[in-house]
Amino acid sequence: MTDAASRIEALRDEVERHTYLYYALDAPEITDAAFDSLMRELRELERDHPELVTSDSPTQRVGGYVGEQFSPVAHQERMYSLDNAMDVEELGRWIDGVAEVVGEMPPLCCELKIDGSSIALTYEDGRLVRAATRGDGTTGEDITANMRAVKDVPLRLRPQAAEGMLDAAAPVELRGEVYMPRKSFDALNLAAEAEGKSPFANPRNAAAGSIRQKDPAITSMRDLSTFIYAVGDASALRVGSQWELLQWLKGAGFHVNPDVRLCESRQEVFDFCAQSLERRGELPYEIDGVVVKVDSFEVQQRMGFTSRAPRWAIAYKFPPEEKTTVMRDITVQVGRTGVLTPVAELEPVYVAGSTVARATLHNEDEVHRKDVRIGDTVVVRKAGDVIPEVVGPILALRPEGACAWEAPKTCPSCGMPVVREEGESALRCISIDCPAQSLERLLHWVSREAMDIDGMGEEIVGRLVEVGRLGDVAFYTLTEDELANLDTGRLSKDDKPIKLGRTVAAKLVCAIEDSKGRDFHRVLNGLGMRHVGKNTARQIAEAYPSMDALAAASEEELVGVYGIGEKVARGIWKFLRTPDNVDVIERLARAGVAMQAAQPDAGPGEKPLSGLTFVLTGSLSGLGMTRPEASEALEALGAKTSGSVSAKTSYVIAGEAAGSKYDKAVKLGVPVLGEDDLKRMLDTGQPPAIPS
Repeated sequence: MTDAASRIEALRDEVERHTYLYYALDAPEITDAAFDSLMRELRELERDHPELVTSDSPTQRVGGYVGEQFSPVAHQERMYSLDNAMDVEELGRWIDGVAEVVGEMPPLCCELKIDGSSIALTYEDGRLVRAATRGDGTTGEDITANMRAVKDVPLRLRPQAAEGMLDAAAPVELRGEVYMPRKSFDALNLAAEAEGKSPFANPRNAAAGSIRQKDPAITSMRDLSTFIYAVGDASALRVGSQWELLQWLKGAGFHVNPDVRLCESRQEVFDFCAQSLERRGELPYEIDGVVVKVDSFEVQQRMGFTSRAPRWAIAYKFPPEEKTTVMRDITVQVGRTGVLTPVAELEPVYVAGSTVARATLHNEDEVHRKDVRIGDTVVVRKAGDVIPEVVGPILALRPEGACAWEAPKTCPSCGMPVVREEGESALRCISIDCPAQSLERLLHWVSREAMDIDGMGEEIVGRLVEVGRLGDVAFYTLTEDELANLDTGRLSKDDKPIKLGRTVAAKLVCAIEDSKGRDFHRVLNGLGMRHVGKNTARQIAEAYPSMDALAAASEEELVGVYGIGEKVARGIWKFLRTPDNVDVIERLARAGVAMQAAQPDAGPGEKPLSGLTFVLTGSLSGLGMTRPEASEALEALGAKTSGSVSAKTSYVIAGEAAGSKYDKAVKLGVPVLGEDDLKRMLDTGQPPAIPS
């Protein structure tokens, strides 16, 4: 037994050493076959001596299933977001500001900004005991079983690493990114497409999805990698700077990005950023910028944090990546309001983390302004690294005979003539019977922001439209028998049509019935009146709490409602005097859909957030809710929410990846709150203190 125990321990040490050489140093000493032989011997010994198996053995990287939901994990210290510098000038101003605060230009540590998913790894007695997602920054999800399956994550710190720790037994939380290399991402999507599954949008999403699998064996097959670069509480280590931390991490067995530079001047920082941008396409993984940090931990501590980010670090974001490709065609889509939108059909090209095959051209004027023509070689980028857009053509490569695009005179969906109203750039189909508008209107009516009819997705709605059962939103006469016998358009293994079925039909009928009692403002939003979204619908419902009262209002009276201008008022007035629309509203009312606002609660006093206006920006994933859900929760407490920032805005709530609204709030001096502040407000119902 002693011999077996000694051999097992020796094999574990040797396997971990070669794992470190392969993943952390990129310097393997033995072949894959030799490594596999060591692992095979270790597995056999542990199989024969199960009492000697420990959780940190290399054989335990892939365990069994984890629970249906991941348990919450409190981080050692909050994992903050980073403020962004969108250009070199902004980065330079931040560097100058740091020098002014510190009293001199401090050394700055520059690292590549990996486009992956944030993780936190906790070690006790040098052993991995817990792994967690970033979550909301204070609490993440326990993904320990999955991160054990990622081969470059050390299950034990290398022995010499303990020498750098003040207390080897104290827990230490180390942080970084888990990512999927480009080659692995391409292989994963090829396999998905071969199986008829939807491909991942980009490597970041693939990595995030892979570490949240219920089965760690799936995570193991996804070929993930990590870069570790931070510590939750630096006092746990005998290191005084970011540069020293990176050296310690590498010695401890972690995969540390070699592309890091300690800079003594602004120009050195600029040079590193420029070189990183130039090499972006050559790297085997995705990056979207450079992170610049004050190197000294003592100076970092002195500079501190804002409510959402450290003052001692900033992310320099690369300008949008641009690629060239051929525009094969210009097609036209019809939206739910009848607007015709030209769309560029592109030869697929990989841009900023995903494959782009289509991009909106917005409207007829934009097509002519950019002078893009079918067959052109065009420059494509992603606005904000998210939305594909065509920048323009490369005229030198224009094929001979390429003609300017002509907008259609009739609707591609229904064939009716299209119009362009005075002062507008959009072409519009005004036919109430247009099939494209019908489908889009129906999908909007059942959507979460409108009537929220659970289960009525695009597939079922589209099929009901195809078979002629749905034409408008007054579909409340649908029966369980009709839905149960609906042909889904798919065939079973024995080539028989698949019906929707009684179970699904019963749930849909209940969901349709429940929607009749939705708030009046949801009905107004769902009807799809021009220029009336969820916020405007709420303002209208406050001023005119019933359909009868709204229908009786004049254009002039509607203009007096907060947030409604002449164009919006005219659109509402016309909509409510169009016979077809009046017929739909009357049929909805007869079916029992609420056409007036619910009576307010009889409780005394105003709601706690009355009089305050909030603007939400960025992702609120840390709270487990969408921005619309957060808006509803705030409005339930009496607040107003808006889509734009002005001097009248009370607060801006900034989540992950907050954009231009955050910048405008700072410029106007509007207070900015984080996800923690929002959670506290929703939990307590108390507004934050208003700065004097």
